[in-house]
Amino acid sequence: MELWIGLLIGVVVGAVIAALVTRAVLQPRIAETVAAAEAEISEKRLAAERESDNILRVSREETQELRLEAEKAIERRYQDLARAEERVDRRGANQDQQAKNLEQREQVLNKRQGRLDKRQNDLGNLEQEHRQKLEETAAMTTDEARQVLIQQVEKEAQQDLARVVREIDNRAKETAEEQARKIIALSIQRLAGDQVADMVVSVVPLPSDEMKGRIIGRNGRNIRAFEQAAGVDIIVDDTPEAVTVSSFDPVRREVARRALAKLITDGRIHPARIEKLISDAQEEVERVIKESGEQAAYEANVHGLHPEILKTLGRLKYRTSYGQNQLNHSVEAAHIAAMLAAELGANIETAKMGALLHDLGKAMDHDQEGTHAQIGAEFAKRFKVPAVVVNAIASHHHEVEQETIEAILVEAADAISGARPGARRENLENYIKRVRTLEDIATSFPGVESAYALQAGREIRVLVKPNQIDDLAAVRLSKDISKNIEDSMQYPGQIQVTVIRETRAVGFAK
Repeated sequence: MELWIGLLIGVVVGAVIAALVTRAVLQPRIAETVAAAEAEISEKRLAAERESDNILRVSREETQELRLEAEKAIERRYQDLARAEERVDRRGANQDQQAKNLEQREQVLNKRQGRLDKRQNDLGNLEQEHRQKLEETAAMTTDEARQVLIQQVEKEAQQDLARVVREIDNRAKETAEEQARKIIALSIQRLAGDQVADMVVSVVPLPSDEMKGRIIGRNGRNIRAFEQAAGVDIIVDDTPEAVTVSSFDPVRREVARRALAKLITDGRIHPARIEKLISDAQEEVERVIKESGEQAAYEANVHGLHPEILKTLGRLKYRTSYGQNQLNHSVEAAHIAAMLAAELGANIETAKMGALLHDLGKAMDHDQEGTHAQIGAEFAKRFKVPAVVVNAIASHHHEVEQETIEAILVEAADAISGARPGARRENLENYIKRVRTLEDIATSFPGVESAYALQAGREIRVLVKPNQIDDLAAVRLSKDISKNIEDSMQYPGQIQVTVIRETRAVGFAK
């Protein structure tokens, strides 16, 4: 126990001695560190004081400069305000002078107005007296004289209006017709068209009249079998060495003609052989139709058409209108439309395609309802023909509205191809009927004395009664007759309507 106490006391005494020794050793170092820190703090304080003095000095200098600039700006502003005040003073003086001048002018004008009012009253009194004297002299009231004057002015205005309408119409015709003739002439002179030559019936030559009996057969069995298989009529008449094939369907008529020609050449004429040759002829005609459609598209330089459209187009090879072959007409119209489009800067490809396909509906079956323009447009639309071309097909007879200039060119090309000399023929009966219809339409209007169709129905001259139709009414009459002809007749090209009015003064010397 005493040992443990002795050890503990020794440890405590050692710790005290160690602490005293440590303090004695570290005390000088701590004093040196504190002295160095105080010296560094003193230096930094002096540096901070010097820096703050520099900043304060710079701030004072900048403040002094800003104060000087502000004083100069204030001085300039005072000067500007002084000049503005001076201008305002001068303007006020000028306005005062102007107000004084206006007041003087107003006084002068008031005096003049008084004199004018007095003079106007005097003129009113004089006008009233003059009107009373005129009424007494003319034995007419003011309203009656006004009515006479209005009628005279209206008549003169109508005459002036008719003259202006004629002048405008003449100028428009001169420029438009001259340009149209130039464009159409350039297009037509570049086109070499065929004369009309196709017939509406097919004639098959025979080597001898003996062949007619073989075609008819025993009790007519051969001709009946042929007509039933081909769907045509065989006309065996007194025409030497020839028979006629007649049918409303031109394709069917062509098949029958080819089959009959082969039968005559082959010499073996019996029902079984007839059916075989008619079947072969149908395949041959279908092939010719397809090749004709492709050839027409090639000649017109129109590409990208569906095979069904080309096949339908080829059927026009066996279709005629007034003796004009419709396939040749379509190709010719495509060339004309392309040349017109080139002259006018329109889309040549659209115009060519529209003109080539414009009569596509004429090749369709006859049991379909609608006009050939509508049928052709619907058929073309079904095979993805461009919409602008479909519109040109549907509108070339004005059954729908024409949406593009190419549609108008297709109509013009169709008319040019059909109306050119030698393109179509017209029998005497239809010609006389058309001419009489023209004259009847013109004479149906009141005030018409007589009408004469000239130039094969291309022009009609209308003579009117001058006491019933004046100049203005003559202009309106020509427009009305033209509109009536367009609505009630079908004709190729155009018809010129000329209204003639003349006044004859007759006197007698006794």
